[in-house]
Amino acid sequence: MHKHKLMALTSFLVVAALLLFDFSVPTMAQAQLIGTDAVMTVKTAAENRARVMAFLDREDVRQAMVAQGVDLTEAKQRVASLSEAELAKVAQAMDQLPAGGDGLGVVVGAAVFIFIVLLITDIAGLTHVFSFVRPVR
Repeated sequence: MHKHKLMALTSFLVVAALLLFDFSVPTMAQAQLIGTDAVMTVKTAAENRARVMAFLDREDVRQAMVAQGVDLTEAKQRVASLSEAELAKVAQAMDQLPAGGDGLGVVVGAAVFIFIVLLITDIAGLTHVFSFVRPVR
């Protein structure tokens, strides 16, 4: 009798496991043309990200960020996680800056922008960069 109960339990578990499986057939992949707009958007986003990263690699920008207490690797991680729209705004702001000059305004502006981004993410509780910020949770 004991053997019969063990077989019934095993059968029940096998049937339950089979019912949990998904036997649906996956849909077939379809090839479609990619529009020029989609390609240009991806290309523009990659170019914008490269421009902002190159800006962060400049020595004067590094010095300004260190003076503001911003960690360069953290700032680069934040830039890498920006959306395409946010990157477009940063790149547009970089395009509107005056060419030439001493560049002090550019450095200070970039440092302030990065400081504000870090501050907002600290307040939101996503990171802990600044010790004086109390996250909202």
